[in-house]
Amino acid sequence: MALKIYNTASRQKEDFAPQNPPVVTMYNCGPTVYDFFHIGNARNFVVVDTVRRYLRHRGFQVRFAQNFTDIDDKIIRRASETGEAWDALAQRFIGEYFKAADALGIERADIHPRATDHIPQMITLAERLIARGSAYERGGDVYYRVRSFNGYGELSGRDINDLLEGARVEVGEQKDDPLDFALWKASKPGEPSWPSPWGPGRPGWHIECSAMCMSHLGETIDIHSGGSDLVFPHHENERAQSMGATGKPFVSYWLHNGFLTINTEKMSKSLGNFSTINEALEKFPAAAVRFYLLSAHYRHPLDYSLEALEEAQSAVGRLRDAVVTAEKLFGSRQADATPAASDEIAGIDTAFTKAMDDDFNTQKAIGVIFEAVSILNEKRQQLACATDGGGGAAAAMAAAGLIGLIRRMLGILGLDALIFTQADASESAKLADQLIGLLIRARTLARENKQFKISDFIRDELDAIGIRLQDHPSGTIWLRNESKE
Repeated sequence: MALKIYNTASRQKEDFAPQNPPVVTMYNCGPTVYDFFHIGNARNFVVVDTVRRYLRHRGFQVRFAQNFTDIDDKIIRRASETGEAWDALAQRFIGEYFKAADALGIERADIHPRATDHIPQMITLAERLIARGSAYERGGDVYYRVRSFNGYGELSGRDINDLLEGARVEVGEQKDDPLDFALWKASKPGEPSWPSPWGPGRPGWHIECSAMCMSHLGETIDIHSGGSDLVFPHHENERAQSMGATGKPFVSYWLHNGFLTINTEKMSKSLGNFSTINEALEKFPAAAVRFYLLSAHYRHPLDYSLEALEEAQSAVGRLRDAVVTAEKLFGSRQADATPAASDEIAGIDTAFTKAMDDDFNTQKAIGVIFEAVSILNEKRQQLACATDGGGGAAAAMAAAGLIGLIRRMLGILGLDALIFTQADASESAKLADQLIGLLIRARTLARENKQFKISDFIRDELDAIGIRLQDHPSGTIWLRNESKE
């Protein structure tokens, strides 16, 4: 079955055929770094990470860029409110993005271009548009001439005449047409600026992504992604100015994820109904948050609630318990067993691939994983009932194959390491704390019973592994001895 992607531009699913297979060029609109990103933004980052992982699984070599918008009206406004330098504010929230993204298992892009590192490319792009008659300068501002591009409105499905009714000219703008948008903005007092042929200023939002995308991936790319709220005007304008400058198609497949909603209303900072990703990760494991964000088809709305995250946490727990239990029960048998390539396992693998090939349907793919878990639990029951006339060995071989397949499918969704590795590390740390506490209580009991050899033995052995005890009137505490290996 061919991989199909829903293309926003054509409003239908299309067979995926990159320009230069097996290479796939892919660009995602990254965060404007003036605040912690909210969980609605996280949906885009997780979805795009999963798409990239699946394309790699299908044998493609993905060259992926995701930008940082590090100069923008919002950044300037927030810096003014906090008294922080605008570039220090942006740098701080770039760091916060990576912290949260790493926690969610989102792989770093091949390239994370920053807008402020591409000012020359933006100026060059604006100059190309002026030379082609698609842009013009007025009082130090440069505007894109929307009516110069015949295909304007095709991506978002909007009629240019309808757009004109709602268009307006802001105070200080000298547009020839209300529909035109800024490529370059003349500097205002106190704002950051860069030199340009039209005087000091800074780029408009839309030209930033066009310049960064074309600089790193080429004038025509395979996939451009973002949230549904970016279709208009951002991506419509990106498309118009890019094609206006090059005369070439800009993007083959436009991929947009649906909104995260709260009580069916779009989550957004402007509406004040958002929850940051940090708040979600403080309350729930990263595996549960990522699972929740993939639990619906990426193009469909997903309603946010604590109950939904609790359900995701419960589902992740069932997955983990089933796999870990099977690994422990079948452990010694798996050592001598070759994972069985049975029709049953092949059928599950095919069903998973069919779901993901159908426009990255993670909701169906997760359903397939749970079907595999049900079969794995059946194999466990078969082993429990086997007297072993061969039944136990067959069940162990089948289980080995299922465990491997389940973990591979979870890995494609970016969940395997979050469910097992991170959970194991967290649980191991918790267990270590509990065991040290138990030893401290045993030592206290030994001292109360004047069994000082035992109490000293516990203290010395803990010290040997880097745990130093301190006795206080209120009780004994422990510290890590950093000098110990």
